[in-house]
Amino acid sequence: MNPLRRLDHVAVAVADTDAALEYFTGRLGLEVVSSEEIETPKVRLTYVDAGSIFIQLVEPLDDQSPIAEFIAANGEGLHHIAFGVEDVPGVAAELADPGAPPVTVGSGRGRPSAFVPGEPHHGLRVEVTGFDHGADVIDRPGLIP
Repeated sequence: MNPLRRLDHVAVAVADTDAALEYFTGRLGLEVVSSEEIETPKVRLTYVDAGSIFIQLVEPLDDQSPIAEFIAANGEGLHHIAFGVEDVPGVAAELADPGAPPVTVGSGRGRPSAFVPGEPHHGLRVEVTGFDHGADVIDRPGLIP
């Protein structure tokens, strides 16, 4: 049985959320669903409704954070994709590379989330986040509002 339930979001590392929103909401006409600051890592997460998935804007709030380092090395752009799953720590551990560090569970949008430990595959980082059938399937028509 495949533990992945759906693609939840595509994360874009941005240096400035407000500047990024000029494009995502201003030009593309997408709506902000939520925005929050988390402490570990210290980032601002802003979720933009893109129909059946979210675009997550990830802004570093600490110059020494992994996201700030990512932007310094690669520029703004695709950071990771996240799949909705029912067992965040279990699925992250199951998908981890052999010998990878243990799973660290964080949060976003009030849901547990964890990066799959190990090296990016094909240049892509993968995260898993809590899946809620009602909110993610029944309440989401899949169209851009």
